[in-house]
Amino acid sequence: MDTWLQSLITATPQEGFELAITLSRRGVKYTQPDTEVLHKLRTEYANSAEGLTAASQVIAINFQTVAAANNYWRK
Repeated sequence: MDTWLQSLITATPQEGFELAITLSRRGVKYTQPDTEVLHKLRTEYANSAEGLTAASQVIAINFQTVAAANNYWRK
């Protein structure tokens, strides 16, 4: 297992949002490690309003976590 996540701390909200997307994508990859199956399923959810909404919700939850870890980027 590779250690890629050193911290949830980011310099800006933009970087935090990008980290949230990475967390979400990595979560899917960990859940379905078979890349052949993963790519086969991608066409199904990529064309599904429900699937895209669910993916956006996961990103939003991860962004909430990152934002809280960064004290909402308050100085």
